[in-house]
Amino acid sequence: QVQLVESGGGLVQAGGSLRLSCAASGRTFRAHGMGWFRQAPGKEREFVATIDRSGTLTYYADSVKGRFTLSRDNAKNTVYLQMNSLIPEDTAVYYCAANVLGATPLLRDYDYWGQGTQVTVSS
Repeated sequence: QVQLVESGGGLVQAGGSLRLSCAASGRTFRAHGMGWFRQAPGKEREFVATIDRSGTLTYYADSVKGRFTLSRDNAKNTVYLQMNSLIPEDTAVYYCAANVLGATPLLRDYDYWGQGTQVTVSS
């Protein structure tokens, strides 16, 4: 069982930055691939970024590539999503998720989810 708690969301102006954190409980954090997804009002939850168990491989949605960076610290059981050059279209609730497969962009592959953190980007 893995419990995930996101933090770091908030209100930021377009062009600004935020860093989201996702703290995981349990001793098996390093055995899980991690991902971030987001859901805007009236839209389906969509993939943002994913990282493998070791932190070596990362994949990003085209919409965030070059602006967002995902990393993990297995000693601290935490993953970080650095978001730069934010635009209003990035406004959503951001969810951290864990899976046993590795780095995957597929929502259905994830077994554990956090409660989400709101990110609002004003124009």
